[in-house]
Amino acid sequence: MKFISFTRLGKTGMGALVDGGIVDLTGRIRPEIDSLKALIAADLLTEAADYTKARAPELTPGDVTLLPVIPDAGKILCVGLNYETHRAETKRPDAKYPTMFTRYADSQIAHGAPMIRPSVSDRLDYEGEMAVIIGRGGRNIAEENALSHVAGYACYNDGTIRDWQRHTHQFGPGKTFPGTGAFGPFMVSADEVGDYRELPIRTRLNGDVVQDATLADLIFPVPRLIAYISTYTPLSAGDVIVTGTPGGVGDRRDPPVYLKPGDVVEVEIGRLGTLVNPVMDESGL
Repeated sequence: MKFISFTRLGKTGMGALVDGGIVDLTGRIRPEIDSLKALIAADLLTEAADYTKARAPELTPGDVTLLPVIPDAGKILCVGLNYETHRAETKRPDAKYPTMFTRYADSQIAHGAPMIRPSVSDRLDYEGEMAVIIGRGGRNIAEENALSHVAGYACYNDGTIRDWQRHTHQFGPGKTFPGTGAFGPFMVSADEVGDYRELPIRTRLNGDVVQDATLADLIFPVPRLIAYISTYTPLSAGDVIVTGTPGGVGDRRDPPVYLKPGDVVEVEIGRLGTLVNPVMDESGL
């Protein structure tokens, strides 16, 4: 099942994408369940899927404005240097543990919304990635049980302001500018994805493929990431793990290729769909 978050008539809501449109799930499974994060936390994805199958779509895509898949994530935990092709192009050494940093929820945008190049930099870069949405939380989650804690998967573009990323050894300043974390267009429930490692991941810039890999190429696979992260911080329903980007980022090209107004970036991950975002300057807001 494909789940979305949206606004409609000035209110936030959630729904399921079906042939012909959207089934509105806001307050339908339980009156108090009015967000995708709340639906996941209540362990009601199966009930929502059953509800959806029995109903015709009530809304069209034009009736809603998409939000990031989980607009109110408590934690967005991002992984750096998690493909060998990207580690090699950055000339970083092999690592025994994942490289971790965080992104803030208010830096995120939805499918179709513009990525914002900030006024303080012209070095906005793309990073096509797969996001993992946590379903059942926990601490010290065993690697062999980790995938049972996954609610679903989605596309992510972890847009990075490269010069700010390098201000210190910490990545954070370049990784959470407003309007740079694109997340969508929808979450596909884990039961429909199957083995995530079979998914191809591609990023296109203005129609040209700039990143091309498979999720089997992750240096630290999803179960290991969940086990590692849950050791140092408890995971909760609706938390998001952004699993890393393949080689081919604009910053490491010769000459470098940074995003500029009018560009269009697409992140396509097999059955997770295609996340599409144009680029605009902050001054144009």
